[in-house]
Amino acid sequence: MTIQEMQRTDKAVLLPDDIAEVLGVNPQSIRDQAQAWPGSLGFPVSVIGRRTLIPRKPFLKFIGEKEENAND
Repeated sequence: MTIQEMQRTDKAVLLPDDIAEVLGVNPQSIRDQAQAWPGSLGFPVSVIGRRTLIPRKPFLKFIGEKEENAND
């Protein structure tokens, strides 16, 4: 998923597969880090069982992007 797609979507959360390319890392590395040391990622995550969810708005803020209005 590109930054522009992240800005335009109305999804409340993103998945590691969505953000991995933007960060330049393997999605599994994000999952592993979220399980072991979630606070060290620099953005909030929720780990529910084996699923890792990343709140979209805080992630966009973390990478220095503003949210675009999905209705434009």
